[in-house]
Amino acid sequence: MAKPILLENLPVLDTTVTGFPDKEVFTSGAVIPVDKPLDWTSFDVVKFIRNRIPVRKVGHAGTLDPLATGLLLLCCGKATKSISQIQEKPKTYLAEITFGGATPTYDAASDITETAPYDHISEKKLLSLAEHIFTGEIQQVPPIYSALRKDGKRMYDLARKGMDVKMQPRPVQVYSMELLEFSLPKVKLRIKCGKGFYVRSLAYDLGKELGSLGYLSSLRRTETGNFSVARAWPIDLFNEWSSHG
Repeated sequence: MAKPILLENLPVLDTTVTGFPDKEVFTSGAVIPVDKPLDWTSFDVVKFIRNRIPVRKVGHAGTLDPLATGLLLLCCGKATKSISQIQEKPKTYLAEITFGGATPTYDAASDITETAPYDHISEKKLLSLAEHIFTGEIQQVPPIYSALRKDGKRMYDLARKGMDVKMQPRPVQVYSMELLEFSLPKVKLRIKCGKGFYVRSLAYDLGKELGSLGYLSSLRRTETGNFSVARAWPIDLFNEWSSHG
């Protein structure tokens, strides 16, 4: 079995690359950072890029929900064997959480089904929870509306059918959590976390711990390992760049 190419040896086709590369670059393996637009699925981005480069073998290294934006790393050619290396890297998110309501999906993809007071929430209490309860290795229950599988079936498919499925907590790593803005009912956080962490679950859990309810109202991924959204391709710009290939 062929060994994965070391991540540090892969060419990165970001916005610093001017001329469109030869086919051999894509075939031998490269990473393409894309700034995923709102309402696009991660696979929408894969299809978009696949139709504009000279190889069909393209995969992404870490799903972003349709309502999330930001850094989506695509691997093409032989670099698809290195996707697991990228998935292990820490990720940084800018998250907006809205308190006072809860949704079945833990984000704005579904309607608010419960409400609760939020005026009592203090910045001091939020910071204390972020530092002492939600940083380090923690146990987190994933949202039932997720792509995780149970008995070979996606959890969101079971949830949509109204099946009562109990999610089990699992260990996840949070390296840091920084409060950027406190303006109730909304707060904005910068979160650096490890593989398998659900920011949607954090929003829900924070709401509960603060004696209220909460859901994720906005999410943007800014970094994965050493990759930054600052050098990622906006869809329109990639389309223009690739049209000169």
